[in-house]
Amino acid sequence: MNHPGRKGEVQAVAVATVDDLRERIRRKSKLKGRQADDKSLAEVITLIGAKPANGHRRDLLIEHLHKLNDAYRCLYDRHLVALAREMNIPMAEVYEVATFYHHFEVVKGDEKAPGLTVRVCDGLSCEMHGAQSLMSKLQTTLGGDVRVLHAPCVGRCEQAPVAVVHQNPVLRATPESVAKAVKAGASTHPKSSGKATFEPAALALKSISPAPSQQQVSPDFVGFDAYKAKGGYQLAANLLSGKQDVEAVIKAMEDSGLRGLGGAGFPAGRKWRIVRDQPAPKLMAVNIDEGEPGTFKDRTYLERDPHRFLEGLLVAAYAVGVGACYIYLRDEYHGARALLEAELAALQANPPCPLPLIELRRGAGAYICGEESAMIESIEGKRGEPRMRPPYIAQVGLFGRPTLEHNFETLYWVRDIVQKGPSWFSGFGANGRKGLRSFSVSGRVRHPGVKLAPAGITIRELVDQYCGGMLDGHELYAYLPGGASGGILPASMGDIPLDFDTLQPYGCFIGSAAVIVLSQQDTAREAAVNMMRFFADESCGQCTPCRVGTAKAVKLMEATKWDNETLEDLCQVMADASICGLGQAAPNPIRCVQKYFPQELAS
Repeated sequence: MNHPGRKGEVQAVAVATVDDLRERIRRKSKLKGRQADDKSLAEVITLIGAKPANGHRRDLLIEHLHKLNDAYRCLYDRHLVALAREMNIPMAEVYEVATFYHHFEVVKGDEKAPGLTVRVCDGLSCEMHGAQSLMSKLQTTLGGDVRVLHAPCVGRCEQAPVAVVHQNPVLRATPESVAKAVKAGASTHPKSSGKATFEPAALALKSISPAPSQQQVSPDFVGFDAYKAKGGYQLAANLLSGKQDVEAVIKAMEDSGLRGLGGAGFPAGRKWRIVRDQPAPKLMAVNIDEGEPGTFKDRTYLERDPHRFLEGLLVAAYAVGVGACYIYLRDEYHGARALLEAELAALQANPPCPLPLIELRRGAGAYICGEESAMIESIEGKRGEPRMRPPYIAQVGLFGRPTLEHNFETLYWVRDIVQKGPSWFSGFGANGRKGLRSFSVSGRVRHPGVKLAPAGITIRELVDQYCGGMLDGHELYAYLPGGASGGILPASMGDIPLDFDTLQPYGCFIGSAAVIVLSQQDTAREAAVNMMRFFADESCGQCTPCRVGTAKAVKLMEATKWDNETLEDLCQVMADASICGLGQAAPNPIRCVQKYFPQELAS
């Protein structure tokens, strides 16, 4: 026992009474911004609904943020405090998610909410068609409570330049057409009727997109009843009932040679077998983020023929043993989202066979979420930051379960491949390659759009046979075969087959088959700068090589003379040490300009 006053002994000193501690806790709990006020709490509950008995689902955080953002055109910090309390999530976690995504804007205190927002796409295709001039004019002519912002590629490159008035795209925008939409209050995406006829197989070796003069914001689509009337969902029903053999379906996918059409190119049938062998429960994550600049094929098919994709999803789910499917759709596709919500509801109201759980999730403006593990993080309601691998998501994916991840278009072709036979798909091809490819073509061509062409076609054949040639006064100078990250090649290398595995020897890749065509009025150097600015804006910031490297590269590339030695050091570090494909592929445009366009760097 200790006695006070003895040398070397430590005495306990009372620093506060119990009442003092209680008062301190009470004061801390009342700190400004920490407590949800009744009004804000009521507004949040009105939008997200009353708390379920077992609490709100954590993975719905981003969906709830969207509801607040849609209702108030911003995220008031008081609503974030209320949402954190209602969902029982730390405020810091809610705030870091809300501030990660481009389409969420946090407004503090009594600051005024943003007015009507007009976003002008400054992707390469739009920039080539005057996006910068359009933005400058709109900033000086649109008055009142309208703000004009730049936006990364919005997935409408064939309709460049594009401005988006809140959620309404204005195609081939001019200052006058945008001002007209603003004045009319046309801020929502128009709807279409759902009575179209669309058979993609009949358009093989043709253009999916109509001529530029006939392109619409909301083309007509094949609705649920029309799709069923022509044999839709029969394959899925037969598979579930046992009339269609599962092994035969997987074998057809393997024999067709279909590879992942989101960019990675992993054989689809092999992926099905890998996930099928994993223990249940298994999940599916469908990637329709389509954020790669120059890519718009998924949107083109989805807004015309949604049920062919949904049936492919069901066939894959049944074949692999998936119990729940999560569809991740980029936020820029407002019309496609409304369409898919309505058609999913129609399917679920009158299912042709038992359905797995299907949930549609909305992105929030983050290119990085096109990377499969970042997409999974976002579906779980988190910041979209890529995961380290292994483990791979086929083993440990969404919610920690084995996950089948697919791009939209990969699933879109499942029905035709199984019903027409694998040789139907593999029978197409050019220059020694096999299969069909949906090329998103934009830039200096007469008829931009989605072209369903044979794998292995060359850029010259694609432009001349599918795009009506180059625009008047323009000659082929260079092309990007795979969007922002796929590199840049000169016209002198226009006879390389465009397909998986054919472009890597030249420092490029096909990726999502987003082909951007440049003419003698453009420079590869400026195209590369545009791409690098995009990468710098879209880096998630998780790893230093990508976060710092892309920003530093932009500054070096904007200089009158490139410091090629320093740029190469940056490229090496980004390629070797970045966590995901964004930083790993960011050097491609730089290196292509240095290698194939040295004349542009001579001055």
